[in-house]
Amino acid sequence: MKTLEATSTTEDVLSGVDLRGNRILVTGVSAGLGVETARSLAAHGAHVTGAARDLTKAKAATAQVQKDAAGNSGNLELIELDLANLKSVRDCADKLLASGEPFDLIIANAGVMATPFGHTADGFEMQFGTNHLGHFVLVNRIVSLIREGGRLINLSSLGHRYSNVDLDDPNFAWVPYDPWIAYGRSKTANILFAVAFDRRHRDQGVRAAAVHPGVIRTELGRHVDASEIQKLIEQRNQQLAATGKAPFQWKTIPQGAATSVWAGVVAPADEIGGRYCEDCHVSKIVPDSVPVDAITEGVCEYALDPENAEALWKKSEELVGEFF
Repeated sequence: MKTLEATSTTEDVLSGVDLRGNRILVTGVSAGLGVETARSLAAHGAHVTGAARDLTKAKAATAQVQKDAAGNSGNLELIELDLANLKSVRDCADKLLASGEPFDLIIANAGVMATPFGHTADGFEMQFGTNHLGHFVLVNRIVSLIREGGRLINLSSLGHRYSNVDLDDPNFAWVPYDPWIAYGRSKTANILFAVAFDRRHRDQGVRAAAVHPGVIRTELGRHVDASEIQKLIEQRNQQLAATGKAPFQWKTIPQGAATSVWAGVVAPADEIGGRYCEDCHVSKIVPDSVPVDAITEGVCEYALDPENAEALWKKSEELVGEFF
């Protein structure tokens, strides 16, 4: 079998894998990674339920998914989901529960990045509310649908290094808003949610992990100015050069979706459960004592801390008014 690495694609990961009979939920299937994730899984025979805020856009974006699925006994159906509106999240969960169809895998792929300051329909800071709280409510409401042996994969990011969660001021009521700090908080929350979820459900054979897909040109970057992206790349290259590593490389979308698919269906469950993965492998843990500008790969210790994960879980329940 080919060794999987940073340049591996979804097709490399799924080479020889038959997913017929598997049911998979993927959020954010109207663009980018979500479309490719759904396409690769359906093309290998899976029944994929794709969730999106704009179903018209999603239908157009997934035309190729339908074609690839049809030729390999897979299929794709769409369901409406606006993660920035908990009424929409609960309506989506209710529809899935009413159908009663189980899932082998949930990939919480949808998200926003570095948005201008704003709030969700329920008054939460936009990035924390969309990236974390929306998925927190959706997944916990439909947890009874996850089959034994199933998995939850949360898309996080190396952006988690920008900040730990702030449970005292999650909505930037007191601290001046910084779009990258807010993004970092939400991506750390994605990892901590996986840690706490895995802890709760592993005895029932259900595991959870978080993944960093890599840095890819997708709609996710629509709020970020090109000059700012160039500045971030230059900083990244300085970090890499200081540790003797090759310069930064953009990933293609099939390369970006590879780690989600690897962690979801290929990697051993005990290997990825409660962990953070990148480039189709489990990441090393970086102690909190290491300065953030010295980190070129790996996951910050605070993002895997079980006490931190439990504190976020309790705070999330308080914020959404539901206890799971």
